[in-house]
Amino acid sequence: MENILIKYLNESKDLYRPEKATKGSAGFDLLASIINPLEIEAGKSLLVPCGFALQMPNNFEAQVRPRSGLALKNSITVLNTPGTIDSDYRGEICVILINHGQMSFKINRGMRIAQIIFKETPEVNLVEVDELDNTKRGSGGFGSTGV
Repeated sequence: MENILIKYLNESKDLYRPEKATKGSAGFDLLASIINPLEIEAGKSLLVPCGFALQMPNNFEAQVRPRSGLALKNSITVLNTPGTIDSDYRGEICVILINHGQMSFKINRGMRIAQIIFKETPEVNLVEVDELDNTKRGSGGFGSTGV
């Protein structure tokens, strides 16, 4: 098991810590670390701070993903899904939320707004070649295998 270091920022000290909702959950819930409520108007996006910073091993990344309940019930999702946090980033973790709904949506302090997943990233070398192997699919993409 790898250690990921977390530094809580002053404005988040009274919020509960990122945690998994259940023992089988893949992600840790991210909370809105805001003083006053925020409102995302229909069709608009907003950057929401989470109140902490991370230090991950060099071979790790964190992915910010939507919460399915917010998406289903309120049409609120993470704009750049998944949002990638690189291992050398030390700033505050924030979430870009977008409101795909017809009505504005209110975000309160401590609201669970997204989730964060930690993934190991492989070391790879990109090798330039003149030809690639042929496959049945070839260069077909964007729906070429059916619906």
